[in-house]
Amino acid sequence: MSSTTRLRNITVTLEEDVAQWARIEAAKRDTSVSRLLGELLKERMEKPSAQRSVSHAAERLASFGERHKLSLRGLKIKDLINEGRQ
Repeated sequence: MSSTTRLRNITVTLEEDVAQWARIEAAKRDTSVSRLLGELLKERMEKPSAQRSVSHAAERLASFGERHKLSLRGLKIKDLINEGRQ
């Protein structure tokens, strides 16, 4: 963490089982629950969700099909991937 990064304190309310998991996970990583949550949230913020990635890929594929006047109806992604490997 750079010396210019400004940290903020927040209060988080968790269900007991979630809090227990967080304490155990933080201990395994030799860190605090606060830092663990901060790291998890930062990772989540920086990674696009899997669902967004899939929907984005589907949109790009549909757009490609339209541009090249291809019918993609009935094709599965795995079929397209396998076709590309041949």
